[in-house]
Amino acid sequence: MQNKANSLEDYIHQAPKERQIVIKKLRETISQNLPKGFEEGVQYRMIAYYVPHEIYPEGYHCNPKEPLPFMSFASQKSSVNLYHMGLYAVPEIHDWFVNEYPKFSSRKLDMGKSCIRFKKVDDIPYELIAALCKKLSVKEWITVYENNIKK
Repeated sequence: MQNKANSLEDYIHQAPKERQIVIKKLRETISQNLPKGFEEGVQYRMIAYYVPHEIYPEGYHCNPKEPLPFMSFASQKSSVNLYHMGLYAVPEIHDWFVNEYPKFSSRKLDMGKSCIRFKKVDDIPYELIAALCKKLSVKEWITVYENNIKK
């Protein structure tokens, strides 16, 4: 399922009714817990949180016209997927998340490099996601990005 929304409200409205509550709750969880400086919008057809050009004018190395991505989520056909670049770029954050996950969910962790797939949306660990959001400030993410990703 590919959402063609250009705004946050469109994204939510285009999602299936049963997913709209989940999307709103995820959005609220992330917005309330991300450090100041990240901006919310639609990026790569997902609800995204990124470092705006006002803070990081160089933008994303793959496309400098795009702000530097940090975190996003999408409602897919069979899951809600959460993407967090710190999981991919910072091994300590990845290890922390993998170790904490069983404390918040009895389901097996379905995770890629930066993607966490939630097939049972009733079992999304919002408290754990809130804690994950607090792991990197904008300044720390820029440093990680420049030291590791942008090589």
